Amino acid sequence: MAEVAQYIGTGKRKTSVARVILRPGDGKTWVNGRTIEEYFPRATHRTTALAPLKVAGVDGTYDLRVRVHGGGPTGQAGAIRHGIARALAEGHPDLRVPLKRAGFLTRDARIVERKKAGLHKARKAPQFSKR
Repeated sequence: MAEVAQYIGTGKRKTSVARVILRPGDGKTWVNGRTIEEYFPRATHRTTALAPLKVAGVDGTYDLRVRVHGGGPTGQAGAIRHGIARALAEGHPDLRVPLKRAGFLTRDARIVERKKAGLHKARKAPQFSKR
């Protein structure tokens, strides 16, 4: 039995981690067992997640299986985008340059800063009282 070619990529954004599997197909997308329209009701999140496929010009030629956890919808969409880009770069080394130029292969390292003792938030200080 011949194995179907598949490409795997792990994407991260904020506290979200996405495991992406790309298989040749007709463009079906499943995120945590649901369609992408069910999982991301906002069109913004869908377009963010599927942007690498558009840049590479291969949208509609791969089936996507994604397992994502942690964070909220924006972080998860960013993690999926990162994972798709990594999987595409693994499968097609010639697509690495356009994906890198679009910024999809760079891990966005911005995470929430921790709260400090004596402050309200990470940097918000209590109101100063002169008297």
